[in-house]
Amino acid sequence: MTAMLVPVFAALGDETRWSILAALGEGDASASALADRLPVSRQAIAKHLGVLQQVGLVESVRVGRELRFRAVGAELSVTARKLDAIGAEWDRRLSAIKAIAESLPRLEVE
Repeated sequence: MTAMLVPVFAALGDETRWSILAALGEGDASASALADRLPVSRQAIAKHLGVLQQVGLVESVRVGRELRFRAVGAELSVTARKLDAIGAEWDRRLSAIKAIAESLPRLEVE
């Protein structure tokens, strides 16, 4: 599972890519349209979109002569479920530690 998450989080660890993904969450957009909305050049946007595409978070769709990009909700959902599973395991472990700690005899302090 870790091998699958690392590339996704590496891609999302960049603030510009995070901003691009958030913008695509509002609707499909071309690299030019994203460059108009974000303080990044169109060429830089294209490179960031390539990274997001490689990890499956973004896909391209041709609309007439324009190439638009969209966020891939299914991959984002898979990532969210994996994070939920990790969180649930931590919750389970912390509950076990709490149960052990609460079962220990209390020491009286003078």
